[in-house]
Amino acid sequence: MLKEVTHKKQKDKVSFFDKAVSFVSPAYAVKRAKSKLQLEMLNSYEGASKSKRSLKEWSTLGNDADSDVLPDLETLRERSRDLIRNNPLATGAIKTKVTNVVGTGLKLQSRVDRTFLKLTDEQADEWESATEREWRNFWDTKEVDAARTLTGNAITRQAYQQVKENGDVFILLPHVDRKGVLYNLKVQIIEADRVSNQNFQADSDLIAGGIEKDEYGAPVKYHILKNHPGSIDAEQSWKTVDAFGAKTGLRNIIHLYNPTRPGQSRGVPDLAPVIEILKQLGRYTAAEINAAVVSAAFTVFIETEDGNGSFDYSNLGDEVKHSAPDKDLKLGNGLIMSLASGEKVHDTNPGRPNTAFDPFVLALLRQIGVALELPFEILVKHFTASYSAARAALLELWKYVLSERQWLTDNFLKLVYEVWMYEAVVTGRIAAPGFLADPAIKMAYLGCEFIGPTKGQIDELKEVRAADERVSAGFSTIATETAQLTGGDWDKNHKQQTKERKKRLEDGLIVEAEIIEGENENGQ
Repeated sequence: MLKEVTHKKQKDKVSFFDKAVSFVSPAYAVKRAKSKLQLEMLNSYEGASKSKRSLKEWSTLGNDADSDVLPDLETLRERSRDLIRNNPLATGAIKTKVTNVVGTGLKLQSRVDRTFLKLTDEQADEWESATEREWRNFWDTKEVDAARTLTGNAITRQAYQQVKENGDVFILLPHVDRKGVLYNLKVQIIEADRVSNQNFQADSDLIAGGIEKDEYGAPVKYHILKNHPGSIDAEQSWKTVDAFGAKTGLRNIIHLYNPTRPGQSRGVPDLAPVIEILKQLGRYTAAEINAAVVSAAFTVFIETEDGNGSFDYSNLGDEVKHSAPDKDLKLGNGLIMSLASGEKVHDTNPGRPNTAFDPFVLALLRQIGVALELPFEILVKHFTASYSAARAALLELWKYVLSERQWLTDNFLKLVYEVWMYEAVVTGRIAAPGFLADPAIKMAYLGCEFIGPTKGQIDELKEVRAADERVSAGFSTIATETAQLTGGDWDKNHKQQTKERKKRLEDGLIVEAEIIEGENENGQ
């Protein structure tokens, strides 16, 4: 019935063009009106209605990804950074993501394809251990940083935070020859603002956001400003970096961002959907704090008939000095005061603290948490509901962490690992026969994982028992559970345990009977 009324209203609204058509050709006008009515009735999505009062003023644009993103990107980055500097909630949200996804760093675990490379387990274990050791020699020192400031793990943290804060970040991979350094490969972080079209030319199909692309949309060149556009150095000159090396085919630069639409050239800050809410919430909080301060001060105003403030300051006694230049009066203990004719006393009562403040803010925080993929309990660091609710929040966070960690590994760490491995093989520090000649062999050697900090555990004993049950039932492996529970390497743990047991036996701290008895008690 409602739809019929809507259609009737639309039918009654005849445009000037329809009137002109009806005057020239009444038959065609009838046919046109009938077609329009049929199209309106075929509209199966209420959200696409242009006749509903709630939707008809909703103007949208069908732009491509770059047209939607690039014009607003500079403002979004600036506002995102301002919020992270000054808004506690924005700062906490981004830091929570960085701490959980990267934490102290992501540790390499080499996983070569033993079958394809025809390596025995002993040979593969030895090769993986040697490779991991070489990677640590490169990654765990400040020499990995072109600026000699950060270690590889610190660079990872900074790169990930830049993506969350600015939408994307660029990582140059130059080769710098320095004395006493094992590897010439360096990592250099470039802030998103520095990558822009040369001479600020307009975006086009071939260049957008400082990135030149080929006919397939793949990056070819990056245009990088010598200095940040907000730098005190006003010189504006660009250098062009090829996306891939002409001889090796390896990346010269990594563009770390998360495109959500096909053809999207640049990334968007994580806070973009909630920038306005966070800003208004900050203003509201500041206003409530000011009101509470005023309420606590208990200010009193004196109203006079002539408005000249004829209050006699000389009768205030010692509690308030009458010589105060700002004429601010203070209430004394047990003070008795008389008022002149026509004067009245008014006190202010802002009604603070505001009892509606907390529920209103919490409702907004839930919306912000949904947009940022952070459970409410994690966002505000507040676990008081129940054990089950807290565990559910941690599990939801863990889904996000695993997804983000895999994305960071695939789009940053593995790319650096590939370029580093090339130099290690060429210089002879790592032996990998066929690496340079056959891409399939190369991929077999490059197999790896990057293990980060483990999931938070509310009840560690239950988690360990559950892991043991999964291994016993064949649902998982000891190596997998070790990585998930402690972030460790089972192979290394096993070797260390063997060494410790042998040493304890030799020193007489334990005997074989105790070992067997302990294993029987544990059900092994």
